[in-house]
Amino acid sequence: MKAIARVVTASVLALIAVCGLAACEDDSSQSRENDAKQKNYDHLVAKQPAGRMQYSPTREAINEWVETWGKRGKLSYVYIQNGKGEYGYFVMKGLPVPRCKMLTPTERVDSSSNGKVVVAQPGMDGTYDSGSMCGAYYGFDALTGAYMEFTVGANQSFFLFDRPMSMPEYADAEQLGPTSAEDVAD
Repeated sequence: MKAIARVVTASVLALIAVCGLAACEDDSSQSRENDAKQKNYDHLVAKQPAGRMQYSPTREAINEWVETWGKRGKLSYVYIQNGKGEYGYFVMKGLPVPRCKMLTPTERVDSSSNGKVVVAQPGMDGTYDSGSMCGAYYGFDALTGAYMEFTVGANQSFFLFDRPMSMPEYADAEQLGPTSAEDVAD
């Protein structure tokens, strides 16, 4: 009798498992489209695998950026062009920083029985920010340390260099901050 009960129990559990697996399969049109997309991708990768580069110019450029800007005391020359095509410049300590950059996380993920929710975190000043200040940049004057901020967009662009520029469009650039290029000339 115990043997029959075990066989029946095992059979019922196996049937439940098979039914459960069948129920997990998604036969929706979205699932079929996703499957088709994945199969096509797999087919294309098999026919045209990604090539191998002997050398990466992108990695070289990133490493040169690190070499250029990864030093304390490096100056940046920020040339700003207004809507009229006129240029001005700042000489700053290091790189200008977008105002939306933070040293602490701006969000955290909370999990509950209802799923995951992204929750805003306060900034270093104890206030919340929408993260919409990415077009505003700030930095500090090369000699005086004065705080400087500028925005880009709406017919205003900036060009960043690690040394003063002598090209004609920059040669007549108006000094916008306390420090001139001549003040910090090597």
